[in-house]
Amino acid sequence: GAFDERARRERQESAAEGASAPAASGKMAAAVGGAVRRLGLGRASAGRRWHHPDPRKPPTLGWRAAEKEAALPTARWRAEQEEALRLGLPGASSIEDRTIPTFSRGELPHFAGINTFLKAPYVEDIRDVGKYDAAVLGVPFDGGCTYRSGTRFGPQGIRRISALYTPYNYETGVDLREQMTLCDAGDVFTIPANLEKSFDQISNAVAHVFASGAFPVLLGGDHSIGFPTVRGIASMTSKRIGIIHVDRHADIQEKDLDERMHTTPYFHATNLPNVRPENLVQVGIGGWQVPRAAVEEARRRRTNIFTMGDIELHGIEKVAEMALELAWDGTDAVYLSYDIDSLEAAFVPGTGWPEPGGLLPREALKLVGLVAAEGLCGMEVVEVSPPYDVSDITSLMALRICVDALGAQVANGTLGKHRSIIDKEFTPF
Repeated sequence: GAFDERARRERQESAAEGASAPAASGKMAAAVGGAVRRLGLGRASAGRRWHHPDPRKPPTLGWRAAEKEAALPTARWRAEQEEALRLGLPGASSIEDRTIPTFSRGELPHFAGINTFLKAPYVEDIRDVGKYDAAVLGVPFDGGCTYRSGTRFGPQGIRRISALYTPYNYETGVDLREQMTLCDAGDVFTIPANLEKSFDQISNAVAHVFASGAFPVLLGGDHSIGFPTVRGIASMTSKRIGIIHVDRHADIQEKDLDERMHTTPYFHATNLPNVRPENLVQVGIGGWQVPRAAVEEARRRRTNIFTMGDIELHGIEKVAEMALELAWDGTDAVYLSYDIDSLEAAFVPGTGWPEPGGLLPREALKLVGLVAAEGLCGMEVVEVSPPYDVSDITSLMALRICVDALGAQVANGTLGKHRSIIDKEFTPF
């Protein structure tokens, strides 16, 4: 077609250019061609390569992303640099880059500083949390674990590896620093030996942050926190809430070991008056760790379950579409609960109940992006257990899920959508 004709013309031009080139160039091209042929890499050409078109005609996704970056503002980055100089003293006279302070303040360098989430401002007075678009809360609790504990260290692990990231994503063209405001609200004071008191503390914290208007991002913690987090949000609104729960485990039995453990949150969350079981969508469920008691309860309540087989059959985009339709059916907001063990166990060793056969990282991120694009009322990432992790890769995946969810909402103009359902005053639990 047209491309073949263009290629033919360019080959002719290249041949003409080669005929008039100096002898030395011809010898070099011949030498390169001989080396390529000896290595079995195909036919060499002294001119252009023909196996692909110009990546800018039409532009690839990569080139479009590069062009999109030019439209992003830089005002907040410059302001952060100026603040770093004011607070951290100007650098020594030998430092040529005069934006570098003597004491590390702000994002750089990534290996230094106090590790809040993404180096975001730490809000010591929690009454100021409403000044930000989103607030990160750690929930260091593993009293609901029924096998390998250690998730109380999850918030620390995720914050620590978050120093690796910048607030900018190349592919989506989103800069969280420039396009939203984010703070780290610290950790909820949980009670290690008491599930119910910890649940009250968690609900209290989430309700306060949600009522302030800030979007709550919760770093668990085991999955038992899935009940008190939803309860905190549900207490601040008369509107209905759906849940998209990504996991390998159903987590919907009434009790486990005679308590409300991490296998039980969605039994109790869907007992709340404005959280119906018909709007609970569970994605990735399967394997050899789903108790039959949970299956019986899911069947009785008629929840919605998609297995890895469903994802293979329909594809991640179609499953996300169906999940959104079910979660949003008759509701006013949707909450995302992401259990890190929903991923293939090879990618997330740092978790308490790993199960082979789960999502691949790209599938997980695609799912999170599609779900979050519609707008969320809150989210959590749970079951990260740093004591079992290797090179922080589980914590890194949890971090990526959080920032991708924020980025998808920023990119689609849905961050802050949750504020419209807040219609009750905060009352401490």
